[in-house]
Amino acid sequence: MSDGDTDFDPEDPAEKEIGREMVDQSTGLGSVTAHLYRGEVERTVGWRDRLDTTTNWAVTVMSAIVAYAFSGDVSHAVILAGIIMGTVFLFIEARRFRAYDVWRSRVRVLQENLFANALDPSEGVERDAWRAELSEDYRNPTTNISYRGAFSHRLRRVYLPLISGMLVGWLFHLWAFTPDEAFPASASLPGISGYLVTAVVAIYYVVLLVLAIPLSRKERGEAGAADHGNLE
Repeated sequence: MSDGDTDFDPEDPAEKEIGREMVDQSTGLGSVTAHLYRGEVERTVGWRDRLDTTTNWAVTVMSAIVAYAFSGDVSHAVILAGIIMGTVFLFIEARRFRAYDVWRSRVRVLQENLFANALDPSEGVERDAWRAELSEDYRNPTTNISYRGAFSHRLRRVYLPLISGMLVGWLFHLWAFTPDEAFPASASLPGISGYLVTAVVAIYYVVLLVLAIPLSRKERGEAGAADHGNLE
């Protein structure tokens, strides 16, 4: 801020209650804010579409792989390859979710502290210093959630059920197509014993379960002072 703005106090009633000003007075602030909000919503929708596109491709590819694996005399390794593909989509989606959360968070700040207050000023604002926080976010944009947090969120919401379903399909494939071999010997691959393959798959799934555990309220999607509302 410039030297002339050093007296700005975002927690001062006259400063934080600009939502009331938008409806009580005729100012240019309402028009500017409307354009700003529209732009932020458009960016949020755009990144939401990118997330949905990644999810749709993951579901389509993984479903097609499972269907192909059960279409005939096909190695169970195809399903394991599908799990690897799903993991690749998970990494991509976690990165996109971090970007999406930047715009979603700004929209929630405006909704909670500006528009909600304009509609019902009696409730006040959700966070007293929201203007200073939003200003800092515009001056120095940063992600609001860690990569690990985004990875955990998308894993719980989408990919853990998908991968779990593929693992069940893998076990059923071993039982249906190699009935003469006992598990885990039936999980063998050329040059790799079934015991080793099963151990790797088990370790992989345990790691996913650990990564799915949220480490903060933000990762759990709970509302609070630091997370701008529930995650979607």
